Amino acid sequence: QLQLVESGGGLVQPGGSLRLSCAASGFSLDHYAISWFRQAPGKEREGISCINGSSGRTNHADSVKGRFSISRDNAKNTVYLQMNSLKPEDTGVYYCAAAYLGYCTVLHAPFFNSWGQGTQVTVSS
Repeated sequence: QLQLVESGGGLVQPGGSLRLSCAASGFSLDHYAISWFRQAPGKEREGISCINGSSGRTNHADSVKGRFSISRDNAKNTVYLQMNSLKPEDTGVYYCAAAYLGYCTVLHAPFFNSWGQGTQVTVSS
């Protein structure tokens, strides 16, 4: 059974860093695009970073380019989101999602059909 479990969220001050993890089970990362989405209260879910399963190519939303990076460890079947220079507007629930043989060209939630339960990130002084 395909499962995604996020961890690593928490409270951090503006300018700080966090690393989120998305542990996958029941499938191999090689065949899936994995994307991170976030949702702030009262706002739509936003795609922020993605890594392609076969090529390893990545894509990031303009709002996080230069601050966030996505990577994966195939041996651990885990995808990471390194978040630096965090801002209050980065606050939200962060989800990882998987798309079989998917691409990261467009970070559109309906393209991803398996989701984790989310982890809260709060950026505040």
